[in-house]
Amino acid sequence: MLALIVTLVTAAPGTAMASIPASNFNPPFPPSSGGQKEVHIAAFLIDRRPVTNLQFLRFVARHAKWRRDQVPRLLADASYLSHWEAPDRLGPAALDDQPVTRVSWFSAKAYCEALGARLPTEYEWEEVAAASEVARDARSDPLFRQKILAWYSRPTEALAQVGQSPPNIFGVQDMHGLVWEWVLDFGSVLVSNDSRDAKDGLRFCGGAGLTADDKTDYAALMRAAFRASLAARYTTKNLGFRCAKDTRALSSEAP
Repeated sequence: MLALIVTLVTAAPGTAMASIPASNFNPPFPPSSGGQKEVHIAAFLIDRRPVTNLQFLRFVARHAKWRRDQVPRLLADASYLSHWEAPDRLGPAALDDQPVTRVSWFSAKAYCEALGARLPTEYEWEEVAAASEVARDARSDPLFRQKILAWYSRPTEALAQVGQSPPNIFGVQDMHGLVWEWVLDFGSVLVSNDSRDAKDGLRFCGGAGLTADDKTDYAALMRAAFRASLAARYTTKNLGFRCAKDTRALSSEAP
C-alpha cells in the first residue's frame, strides 16, 4: 500500500514521468520456459503521455541524422515522418500536441536514449496498460476489457491530442485508444527473471511462437499480433511511443 501511495504522489499531474514500483506481474504472454507465469519487473519510470510531434521536432532539430531527408532507409522506411509539412516543420497534418507517429523503432529508441532514457519493455508496457483509474490490474474487469476493445474497433480518424484520457492509477494516460506504441523488445518475449536482463542485440528480429496465458484477453492478442507484424524500420500512421527509465539509474546519478 505504501508503494502505491508513493507512486500516486510521484505521478501527480504536471510531472513528465510516473513512477512504477517493483512488482511480480503476470503478463499476457509469460515466459515459455519452466511453466513460469509471473515475471519480476524492477521499479521504473514511464512517460505519463506519448511523445508528441513538437517534442520529436525538437529532437530532430538537435539530431539532424533523424530528419526524414537524412535518415538511412535501413533505419526508417519511406513513410517516416511523411505527414510533416517539411523535414523541419510540422504543418497542419501534424499538430504540436498530437502523438508523433510514422516513426521507426530505431528513431524512437534514439529519441529516448538522447534523453538518458529508453523504450519500455513489453512487460513494463503491459503492466502499466493493465491498470485502470482505480485498480493496478483491471484485466479481470469485463467493463475495462470492453472499453479497450471498443477503442480498438473504432476506425482511425484524425489523432486527438495527448492527455485527453483519464489517468490510470499510476497517473499514466493514453495507454489505450490513441496510438499503438513501440516497445523495446517488440518482436520477442524475454525469458529472464527480470524483464531487462537481456542486452539489446537483435531482439527486435525475434518472434518465436507466443502462448497467451489468457486467451479471452483479445486486446492483448491484438497487440501481440500487431507487434509480431513489425520490423524495426517500419512506420505507420497510428504507431507512436513513450519513454521509460530505470530508477536504479537515477540512484546511481545522485550526488
